[in-house]
Amino acid sequence: IQYHPSLLPKYRGPSAINWAIALGEEKTGLTIFRPSDGLDEGEVILQKEVVIGPDDTLGKVYFDHLFPMGVQALLEAADSVVANEHQEIVQDESQANYEGWFGADAAQIHWATHITQIYNLIRACNPAPGAWTKFGEQKVQIYDAHKHVAPTFASVKGKPGEITQITLDSFFVACNGGQIEVLKAKGAAGKVTAAELAKELNLEIGQFFNL
Repeated sequence: IQYHPSLLPKYRGPSAINWAIALGEEKTGLTIFRPSDGLDEGEVILQKEVVIGPDDTLGKVYFDHLFPMGVQALLEAADSVVANEHQEIVQDESQANYEGWFGADAAQIHWATHITQIYNLIRACNPAPGAWTKFGEQKVQIYDAHKHVAPTFASVKGKPGEITQITLDSFFVACNGGQIEVLKAKGAAGKVTAAELAKELNLEIGQFFNL
């Protein structure tokens, strides 16, 4: 039997948790199944659901929920199989989707997209692979962040990618529908606070991250 960190047949593939968070899912889970020839195909023995909170990161969903729950679920499923008390349910192929590796292309931030998509991407890439953007030629990976949704279109400050505010603890970047407040990021000097990165890159209000 095998473990997979999604509610199969949804999110077959190697980066199931990343994709579920990036695409705004509010729940995911794990599946214990008997693998067949196809990728993540085979009869389902046991499934457990996990709520994805609005601010949950990849790390939180995996380490706080899916990993410990998965260990327990494997033991539970193995016991039921040995005792012949289990059911094996065929996956519904009409509900199946496959997503590939969540690599560098998928992790790139496009500041002109909606704030919710950007925030979901940052959460989906924390701690790996790290949602990234560029400031000039310098690659910047953003880890911890808050989203500030503008109540109306007219109240959106700045243009997409523009640095609109720099505080003692963070800096704000405008996007479609609001601003992303960056709290922790990684530049050339490694993972640092947003304030340290602002000094490292000499960030100023009115400058832009690459779209």
